[in-house]
Amino acid sequence: MEAIEVTDLRKTYGDTHAVDGVTFTVRAGETFGIVGHNGAGKTTTVECLIGLKRPDGGTVRVLGHDPHRGRRALAQRVGSQLQESALPERLKVAEALRMFAAFYREAADWREVMDRWGLRPLAAKAYGDLSGGQKQRLMLALALVGDPEVVVLDELTTGLDPIARRETWRLVGDLKTAGTTVVLVSHYFDETEALCDRVAVLAGGRVRDIGAPAEIAARAGTASLEEAYFAIVGGDR
Repeated sequence: MEAIEVTDLRKTYGDTHAVDGVTFTVRAGETFGIVGHNGAGKTTTVECLIGLKRPDGGTVRVLGHDPHRGRRALAQRVGSQLQESALPERLKVAEALRMFAAFYREAADWREVMDRWGLRPLAAKAYGDLSGGQKQRLMLALALVGDPEVVVLDELTTGLDPIARRETWRLVGDLKTAGTTVVLVSHYFDETEALCDRVAVLAGGRVRDIGAPAEIAARAGTASLEEAYFAIVGGDR
C-alpha cells in the first residue's frame, strides 16, 4: 500500500524551477529519504507534501488526499517538523506539548512524549531560553505528539550534538517499528544511509536516482551513498 504518491510534481518561482517533474512513492510503514544539497528541491517538495505550497503541476496524494485541498482531513494523521519552525519565546516546553496534544482527537500522552525525547528536565523552561539542539528536540516531539500515521522530518538532526543525534536515530527506528511512515529530508548522507529503506536523490529539482542506499551505491559503482550522490549529480549540486 502506498502512503504517499507524487507524480510529475512541479513548482517554479519566477524563472527558477525549484521542483521539476519529481515522481516517487512511499510505502506505508517505510522510512523514505530525500537527500540532496541546498537548492536541490528537498524543502519545496516537502512543503507540497504537507500542503504548505500548492504545486504548479503534477499531483500529490498523502493517505489518499490532496494535501492542499485536504489539509483538514490530514491534520489528524500527519505530523511534520520543518527546518524553519518556531514557537512563542515565552511558551514553556510542557505547555507547548500539552497544547499541541489538545489539537488531536487521539494524541499520544504528551508526558510520555516529553520523557521519550529527554525533555522532562526542560519542562518549565521557555522556548526562547532553549539551545538550538533543545529547540530541535522539542519540535520533533511536537511532530509526534499527535501519534501520526505519516511524519515528515526536514533536516532532522541539524543543531544536535553527536550523542543527541544518535539517540534521535534510535527514536526514528522506534517509529519504523511502530509502523509509522517516515519521510526524512536530509543533506546528511550517513543519516539517510543508516535510517532509510529507500532514498530519492535530488539535484536541480529532479530525482536523479531512487532505491535502497546500497542499490544506489552499487549502480553508481561506489562504496557509499555519499560517493554515489556526487557520482550521479556531477557538477549539478
